[in-house]
Amino acid sequence: MTSFWNIAKQELEAGFKVILMYVLESKGSSPGRQGFKMLVSSSALLSGSIGGGFMEHKLVELCKKELLKREFDPFIKRQIHQDGISKDKSGMICSGEQTIAFYSLSSLDIPWVKEIVQQQKGILVAHEKGIHFEKNTALNETFNLKLKDETHWVLQEDINSAPELHIFGGGHVGLALSKLAKDLDFSVTLYDDREGLNTMDANKYANCVVLDNYSSINELVASGSNKYVVLMSFGYRTDKIILKQLITNNFKYLGMMGSKAKVETLFNELLTEGITQEQLGKIYAPIGLPISSKTPKEIAISILAEIIQVKNRE
Repeated sequence: MTSFWNIAKQELEAGFKVILMYVLESKGSSPGRQGFKMLVSSSALLSGSIGGGFMEHKLVELCKKELLKREFDPFIKRQIHQDGISKDKSGMICSGEQTIAFYSLSSLDIPWVKEIVQQQKGILVAHEKGIHFEKNTALNETFNLKLKDETHWVLQEDINSAPELHIFGGGHVGLALSKLAKDLDFSVTLYDDREGLNTMDANKYANCVVLDNYSSINELVASGSNKYVVLMSFGYRTDKIILKQLITNNFKYLGMMGSKAKVETLFNELLTEGITQEQLGKIYAPIGLPISSKTPKEIAISILAEIIQVKNRE
């Protein structure tokens, strides 16, 4: 995210005019998802994407041949990805649709673009009158869209608030998962109750927390729609201690590693101790997509793939 806006800052500071294309909304199998962005500069530089393919090529040409050569007010274009329609046809046939807003950026936009580059937390606000950044504010979700019609819209996007991954268990899988998640811009915190663990010492990708025990986990990881929690502690009993504390919280994802037999036994115990079937139904267990993973790295890939699937689900 920051590199995209850094490119925008550099282009604007160099005196170039820049068109920002911003996907406000996407439905179905649209290749351009909500929040996708692309820059088209008068320097001939292109950065980012709104979904690729013929549609992107067509709209980039619109920016080059028309929009960069004149002043214009913000506007939106609906792009429908199917054949046999007469209006808003994107030229792609993958089904779905997306709505893209067009903004002309100039030197007047440099101050708020700089704030994003400096990783200020805040909300990017795009509407029919323009686009700006409101720092030190936050949303309860990544996007908040109000799209009334072609002339009235506002999209708020929470900027520089990375999704949080909380991993309980600092072993080899925890180390591999930390690295993969960090590469995908997650904020990673890893917890373990074992001191001097070599895989914790080797973990340069997470904020590593060594606990006396797992008895007060609920104080460390509160509910949040931007939080993903993975349980892979040293043993069955510690997983149970952690799970009983966190199961009443609301997370985007809560998963537990273990065999089907372990999961069934643990869940049966929890049912007798007052945990409901509805609560257990929120847990991804056994954790990860079923890709026959064997090694710690393969297991980490299966877990993160499942997290991404949940994260990007509409």
